Amino acid sequence: DVGSKADRGTFEDDEAIKRIYYPEVEELVLKETGAKKVLLFDHTIRLAKPGANRAPVNRVHIDQTAASAAQRVRFHLPEAEAEEALKERYRIINVWRPLNPPIVAHPLAVADSTSVDDEAMVGIEHRYPDRTGETAAVRYEEGQRWWYWSGMEEGERLLLQCFDTEGGARVPHSAFVDPRSEEGVGRESIEVRALVFG
Repeated sequence: DVGSKADRGTFEDDEAIKRIYYPEVEELVLKETGAKKVLLFDHTIRLAKPGANRAPVNRVHIDQTAASAAQRVRFHLPEAEAEEALKERYRIINVWRPLNPPIVAHPLAVADSTSVDDEAMVGIEHRYPDRTGETAAVRYEEGQRWWYWSGMEEGERLLLQCFDTEGGARVPHSAFVDPRSEEGVGRESIEVRALVFG
């Protein structure tokens, strides 16, 4: 169980998220990974309701590719520091948590990274005013193994590794509709994205 000082109101204000919740996420990632440094670079709140700005993504994907992960390092660090960081191990990890537990509607499914071949990845370019990024869609192939966390509660967190320079491990993931469950209240969740060094 991960304790938190962030209450429901915290997640309605970006500055409160950064001031109250980001330090908790940074501490958790440092503890769980043994990293030397963690840099939180953004977050997304997802709401499963009509008209939501960002809804759960019902498409299998990985948030970063090798190219976009290196680009993230260069984008968020000063040039000299970025070039040194790129010589060492770095990862991108998303920390995912429910905001209205338990999660029943649109739970998050994750694939066993070792069961998804690199050939199943399809790069998707994203153009922004100040940069071009890339995510990966994932084609279904026989032998892929999938799990999900049923009824995820308030004090539970899921760390999704999107990229790792050591071994290239990455976790394909997607929201989905579970036909065995009543959908209930629409899912509300937050994911915080972290550059993890060392």
